[in-house]
Amino acid sequence: MNYRKGEKIMLYKKKLPLLIFLLPGLLLMLIFLFEPFIENIINSFYDMKSVIRLPGQEWKFIAFDNYKKMFSDPKVKIAIMNSLKMMILAVVFQVGIAFVLAVLVSLIKKGQNIFRTVYFFPIVISATAIGLLFQLFYNYKGGMLNQLLKALDVPAINWLSVENAFKMVSIPIIWSYVGFYFVIILTGLNAISDDIYEAAAIDGCPKFKQVFYITIPLIRGAMTTCVTLAVTGALKVFDLPWVIVPKGAPQGTTHFLGTYMYEQTFTISNIDYGSTIAFLIVILGVVVSKLVSKLMRPDANL
Repeated sequence: MNYRKGEKIMLYKKKLPLLIFLLPGLLLMLIFLFEPFIENIINSFYDMKSVIRLPGQEWKFIAFDNYKKMFSDPKVKIAIMNSLKMMILAVVFQVGIAFVLAVLVSLIKKGQNIFRTVYFFPIVISATAIGLLFQLFYNYKGGMLNQLLKALDVPAINWLSVENAFKMVSIPIIWSYVGFYFVIILTGLNAISDDIYEAAAIDGCPKFKQVFYITIPLIRGAMTTCVTLAVTGALKVFDLPWVIVPKGAPQGTTHFLGTYMYEQTFTISNIDYGSTIAFLIVILGVVVSKLVSKLMRPDANL
């Protein structure tokens, strides 16, 4: 299509229909996301004895006391360390295994949809159902793993003990999201033209080197998305640890920021302190996502 010189190309000359369609989504974001987020920040500066202000009752303004308490709370330190360890595990195993599986499946010309369905299936299952399933695996009395050990005349193991709980909780968290990143990476791989690989093969480049010199650079955008989602998702881990480990966390050793925030807010009813931890999760999520995007920024020359 040819345009006269100086003529401005516009897909939609009338902006009003666009604004009308965008307005409901914007309102929902303001009402259910930004307004609660601002309220959460405000709550962190008060000593909230109850969620609702009763007649004649005012919340006590305590300034930064909750933040001082948070930075000296040993359980917060444990939760941060567990979240950081989960970030590393998510990048190495979730994204790493997903990348290997995606590369192998991309080499298959027929039957890719079968692997897409099989690997993506854990995402469809409720996290609570997965947590209950693994809790049955780890159960000390009658659990599947200990039944197998019993059949081999091996003493039963307390899989959810203080020493083992973090490792046992990490397994279903990693397993359940591999398929999600697998689909994203496989979609990026399918967008690469076969001509590039054929030209590399003609030049004598083996398959193994093609992965490092062709595949990884060309899907850097998809990999950046996966790594960003993995590290930010590690900060929001809640459902699986809370369901699998009895009473949330034995002696606090398996607390993540999400589980500790939930415990403070809904179990102990320490709402203002829970709001403070929630604000910390948001800040860490923004900082980490920006850092990952900067470190893995796709090369503009590719």
